[in-house]
Amino acid sequence: MSSPLKVDADPEELGFDPARLARIDHHFARYVDDGRLAGWHTVVARDGRVVHSSVAGYRDAEAGLPVTDDTRWRIYSMTKPITSVAAMILWEQGRFELTDPISRWLPEFAEPRVYVKGSSTKPLLEAATEPIRVWHLLTHTAGLTYGFHHAHPVDELYRAAGFEWAAPAGIDLAGCVEAWARMPLVFQPGTEWNYSHATDVLGRLIEVVSGQRLDAFLDEHVLGPLGMTATRFVVDDPDRLATLYVANPATGRYLSAEAAGMGSMGRDALEDTWLSGGGGLVSTAADYHRFTQMLLGRGEVDGVRILGSRTVDYMAQNHLPGGADLEQVGRPLFAEMPFHGVGFGLGVATVIDPVRYRTVSSRGELSWGGAASTAFWVDPAERITAMFFTQLLPSSAHPIRTQLRGLVYQALVD
Repeated sequence: MSSPLKVDADPEELGFDPARLARIDHHFARYVDDGRLAGWHTVVARDGRVVHSSVAGYRDAEAGLPVTDDTRWRIYSMTKPITSVAAMILWEQGRFELTDPISRWLPEFAEPRVYVKGSSTKPLLEAATEPIRVWHLLTHTAGLTYGFHHAHPVDELYRAAGFEWAAPAGIDLAGCVEAWARMPLVFQPGTEWNYSHATDVLGRLIEVVSGQRLDAFLDEHVLGPLGMTATRFVVDDPDRLATLYVANPATGRYLSAEAAGMGSMGRDALEDTWLSGGGGLVSTAADYHRFTQMLLGRGEVDGVRILGSRTVDYMAQNHLPGGADLEQVGRPLFAEMPFHGVGFGLGVATVIDPVRYRTVSSRGELSWGGAASTAFWVDPAERITAMFFTQLLPSSAHPIRTQLRGLVYQALVD
């Protein structure tokens, strides 16, 4: 089991004002007091040393169970950076080139069709002028989508096939990928950015290339070496799993996913369902802290090297067409965070212009978050990592991520 995450450094020695760090707790305590969040865990570290780790509220409000250091959280899309790192391990082994068409391993993508216009029932399609390549999956420029976007006729096709927040019952990862390959693409590969099942397809690519199930490959090459023993697709200790909540659009207060009719999402972590490399993992703060330290260490933490330093540097560069940011070429379709000045690398967002970002940050900072309002970032310039864990859908319900940024950086006074 992973060890609890405790403060192991004097904040002042690492440039933080303790009284200012306490503002994080005071601010987010109000979220619990007024019913916006059931509970949370937040962690701030610098130079690999934890200067702030605090919990509040309940992992299960109905049962009166508090958040603890070892609470298990559904990290949803914070799974994506882990899967992307796994793919880059195979790339470092020479198993594929980033420019390789994925149809070499996934022949169902040999002849993709692209949406041009029309409704979901009568779409006009054209042949793809560019094959879907590995780097398209890593950068979400493949033209795939998510059914939950509700913003494009192709999204509707995904929902009609049973793909909105989850997959149809009884279908495995290979079956999901085959179904998505039959769907038209939203745009020509490599031309735009659209948040999508691309990382799930990447997970299937990892399986075919490596000859291992995705969970086995992650355990052997990422989670095991990093000591992330509580991170898995099926929670190892159900009693420690936080309840999934949904924001009531009328009041802003939380209610259980079961009560909101979204109980199937919460049960995914308890059942051996399809292995979603884009959103299926459950983790703890201590485990994900190890992952962020590996990124901060450019592929290495505590003598364990997962990736080469230049590989992590390359992942952190902006890979969007023309060097644009997500607001210019993307279809973010959600309001989790501002995207002006934020590009996208290989599996992670990257800050390319802190001024346009309109929040304190550093150029080259890596970040991402999950659907249940979890988030992390890694700031190589300031040598800071920060994480926030809670279980509230959707992640756009409250401005948690930008508020946490302000609260962390206002406490940095060196």
